[in-house]
Amino acid sequence: MAPGTPSLCWLFDIDGTLLLTEGAGRRALSTALQTRYGIDDDLTGIPFSGRIDPLILADIAARHGLPLADEAELAAYLSEVHGHMRTLLSTPRGGLLPGALGWVEVVERTPGWVPALLTGNHAEMARLKLDAFGVRERFEFGAYGDEAADRNALAKVAVHGLGAGGRDEKRAIEVGLAVGRAVCVTRDLVNEPASVKTPRFLGEQVRRLAREIPHLHAEVWGPDRLGKEGLAGLAAVARGSREEPRFI
Repeated sequence: MAPGTPSLCWLFDIDGTLLLTEGAGRRALSTALQTRYGIDDDLTGIPFSGRIDPLILADIAARHGLPLADEAELAAYLSEVHGHMRTLLSTPRGGLLPGALGWVEVVERTPGWVPALLTGNHAEMARLKLDAFGVRERFEFGAYGDEAADRNALAKVAVHGLGAGGRDEKRAIEVGLAVGRAVCVTRDLVNEPASVKTPRFLGEQVRRLAREIPHLHAEVWGPDRLGKEGLAGLAAVARGSREEPRFI
């Protein structure tokens, strides 16, 4: 850890946040199935996005009856996975996402801010991906997929990632987690199709967040309130849609 007490810890995921490897992780897992067990499976149907590696490995083991619950067997399989991953990343594949490194640099330059990792990747897989693009040393510490049973538990690992630090350090992690959750909620809303993300839908989401987040108050105005408040322009635009307007 850098000297001084952090006021804010930024927790970065790897895949889809910092970088992309064009499916190298899935391919490494698939290739290792073939080289170790003689199994040809491209792992179609096994979800990867947003999951920690142990859950993905459990799905693979269940599909093929593999003894990956045995620590020695799991280590041997992962050794082959990592070997294939090194080969796949030895030539240019994917890259850092636009703006990702710039934001890490902003965190590094800001007094009291700490860049760290919160990722579902096993520690070694995370190292391989970050080393491929020369950014591993930019992060003070990490919470990795092999340290917890699920994403929620992994977040708790991150809270303790600063070691036996005092309340200020734990508060910094808590703030970072809150920011991360907010970013995820925002992404989910942005990714919803327009046919779902209607004014009514957005209003309902805001009301839900206001119920869940302490000290957050929100008002959602419908057509009647818009009229009372004199927001004729917004009401006029909404007449071109079947959906009623909302003002948040």
